[in-house]
Amino acid sequence: MAPDATGTDAFLDVPTDRQRLDLYRYVTADNAREYMALMRLFTETLLTDLSAAEAHELLDRDGIILDVDEVETRCRQLVAWGNLVPSMRDARVATVTEWLRSRSRYQVTKLGGRVQRDVDAILRASDGAREVARELLGGTVQTLQRILDNLTGAGDVDALAADVTTVFSNQRLFSDSAADFYAYVQGRLSRYDLGLPEYRAFKEMLLDYVDLLTADVTRHAPAIASLLEHVEPHLPDLIATLDALPRLIDPEGNPAERSPGRSRSDWDDLTAWYTGRRGRSGPDQLRNAAEQALGQLIANAKRMLSAPGTGVSRRADLLRLAGWFDGTDTAGCKRLFDAAFGAYPSRHLLLGPEEDDGRAGPTTSWWDTEPVDVPLSLRERGDRSARGRSSRVPDPAMDREALLAEAAAEAARKKAAAAELAATGNLHGARLTPVARDLLLERLGDLLAIHQDLEETMTSTDTDIDLVIVAAPADTPTVIRCDDGLLIIHDLTVQATTTGLRASRDQEPADVTEGAS
Repeated sequence: MAPDATGTDAFLDVPTDRQRLDLYRYVTADNAREYMALMRLFTETLLTDLSAAEAHELLDRDGIILDVDEVETRCRQLVAWGNLVPSMRDARVATVTEWLRSRSRYQVTKLGGRVQRDVDAILRASDGAREVARELLGGTVQTLQRILDNLTGAGDVDALAADVTTVFSNQRLFSDSAADFYAYVQGRLSRYDLGLPEYRAFKEMLLDYVDLLTADVTRHAPAIASLLEHVEPHLPDLIATLDALPRLIDPEGNPAERSPGRSRSDWDDLTAWYTGRRGRSGPDQLRNAAEQALGQLIANAKRMLSAPGTGVSRRADLLRLAGWFDGTDTAGCKRLFDAAFGAYPSRHLLLGPEEDDGRAGPTTSWWDTEPVDVPLSLRERGDRSARGRSSRVPDPAMDREALLAEAAAEAARKKAAAAELAATGNLHGARLTPVARDLLLERLGDLLAIHQDLEETMTSTDTDIDLVIVAAPADTPTVIRCDDGLLIIHDLTVQATTTGLRASRDQEPADVTEGAS
């Protein structure tokens, strides 16, 4: 498959992006434990500046045995990956030996320290559920109200900046915690071997906690969206006020990375999350996630009720199989494994084709033969016994009524189109509906199929819809206009009229009545 020029391959072609991905290499390297212990030394305090000898002593204290040369090699490799940078601080030493050991000093880079903090956060995180910071929604409402009051009055600029940072920090914490919670719930509920105790625990959590979370979102999200829309007209003044505060400029003259909420795009993203201007809003996504979780919970309940015990869960079977393995010798374990998981040689012993063509024998591999259709009962339950009962013959009354209604509607459309054609008469220059045009083409097709060499006036009669199409050769074409284009019939004049049968049928009862009178 060719690489996608707009996907990951294009992303990796950027040199800067490749260099930043190198920052994660030490996490999966062969000596990842040593690299991470070394990085923790450089990130545990601010402005940590260590030489290889000092790092060696600290690592030895933590139980990681490396000599000074190995630590030096590790540090240089981290420098190559961009996690560390050589330090320019002059070392104060008493002897030449100490100077040789301390001449190479290192400190962590900005991105290297951020990567290590993220790695430590992942390692410290538990696999269990994470509480959603739902209490921040009410605080966000109060903070946005203070921001709005500050913008409309003469408030403190530092307090305004603190409130802006608080709003975006709270929003990030709330979004991350909600994403972690629903990912945990979905991952657990999608398990195929979910037992009754685990199901009961998840049921209580979803019915109580998810309902509480949904109620908080429903109560506070509209207020936040309304306040953000009121703040929106004041955003130019707000951003200008924040830009007036002291800012950090790097030595190259570029502005440093700023806190969230200092640009218009940050506020646009936050407003779109609550109002749904760019699609589905964040509160709608949370409600949809809750509905999916509850739906999966109901699906698990149906699965467990479909069979005794824990339904289709194989947990009890696997535990019993593990007990057999524990009480069997090595040879017995091999035979047990082959019997339990079907790990026998690939031979056709049973369930071969109904008509043997002689090409597949007992020693023929499954890879070289046609697949064999295994019955569903044998494939899923391991037996050949028939299950269930014959299904009931469906009642065709509803289908028959639907077909009759569809046929009646089609007949009504054709009669209306025929009436339109008959009312038009001479079709040259007429304007027809697409339905009438299609009926005309249908009748002309039948006419030309019978009279392929049309040298005199011919007619096509349809008594069911009371329509007669008269076609005669001519030197000029017949042009018919429709809403979706022009229909040009060359060398023919076409007229439409009625058969007169319907009028005679309609007149007969009146004549009989008049004669009787």
